[in-house]
Amino acid sequence: MMTFYNKQTTEQKEFYENLLSSLASLSKLFSSSDTPYLHYRAHEILFCYAFGANNISRGDVSFDATKDGVGIGLKTFLHGNGNTFQKIAEFNSVSDEIRELGSNHNDIAHFIADKRNERLTDTLSITSTKEMLYHVITRNNQSLNIAECRMSFVEKARIKKVTLKKNNIYFKDSLHEYNFSLAKNTLYKKFDISENILHSIDVNIMGNPFQLLENLSVFDTKESTKTMEIILPLYSTSTGDVGRSSGLNQWNASGRERHQDEVYIPIPSWIHNQFPDFFNYKGKTTPSFMVKLPNTDLVPFKVCQSGGKALMSNPNRLLGHWLLRDVLKLQAGQLATRQLLRQKDIDSVLVTKVEGKEYDYELDFLKYGSYEKFEESHKE
Repeated sequence: MMTFYNKQTTEQKEFYENLLSSLASLSKLFSSSDTPYLHYRAHEILFCYAFGANNISRGDVSFDATKDGVGIGLKTFLHGNGNTFQKIAEFNSVSDEIRELGSNHNDIAHFIADKRNERLTDTLSITSTKEMLYHVITRNNQSLNIAECRMSFVEKARIKKVTLKKNNIYFKDSLHEYNFSLAKNTLYKKFDISENILHSIDVNIMGNPFQLLENLSVFDTKESTKTMEIILPLYSTSTGDVGRSSGLNQWNASGRERHQDEVYIPIPSWIHNQFPDFFNYKGKTTPSFMVKLPNTDLVPFKVCQSGGKALMSNPNRLLGHWLLRDVLKLQAGQLATRQLLRQKDIDSVLVTKVEGKEYDYELDFLKYGSYEKFEESHKE
């Protein structure tokens, strides 16, 4: 199989390994074990920093990072015997459909295979990637192992050995073993990395890392970045659905002739009231600003329409073509609906304001229901 790690420069790999070793040396900040501690979020950030990869781990997609057309899932877990089941996807949004299948374990396995494959297909489209793999860090006594292995579509036609054990459905295809937890609506894949280790790193765990923290009295913040973030719905919050002639279906509005890719992302009025400095909207159209999409494209955007209710690309069709055709897979003239968003398990976007970079904002997709939770916790 292809590897990402071995295609990086020697300097990048050494930099990555040194960062991993340094971070893991602080393990006693979190644990008294001799096995290095590595939080998955810290690994995601470190990986992208070392290799200059695009960090999309906060979005509701199947990859954590992308670079050079490769989608990368990042995993870190205890090494053990190098052969263990690890979580790869959750399916809470279709839990009712799973329950409707009753006790037919074979049907459930095939249903989960379909949903997993749909998500991978959608993620490849959203990120404009062609290949995908897992980059894995396993943790041993005083060491870390770097490994890579396949991220594959489930071979639905080759599913076999479907069995139920303690509320878990186990099944195989010709490439992998899977375990679906009925209680957690979670799919696990067996990672066998015993023969896929690319490099091992010795870790010298500091006995008292707090002494190091005591000496860090001056911080250089010249290259730091500040972020703020909000969540915007991809549907109308007044109706609970996508308007037939607004939002993602603005192309269907009457009046002037419109392009088939004309869309906008709704901005509820309370967002401007609650976060007045986020878009710096002052009651009129704002100047264009640059937004980085999950596929790494940098696109000019602006806030417009009455009350600043619309986030649009400039020109408008850039956002629409990517969102309607590449992400949602809609044909020209086909309406977007809330039901479709539910099927895709996305109904909102995370917009992050960034300072200190060549663009102003980042946009990522979030799972179904994310906007409602954001509104409940932030709207006054």
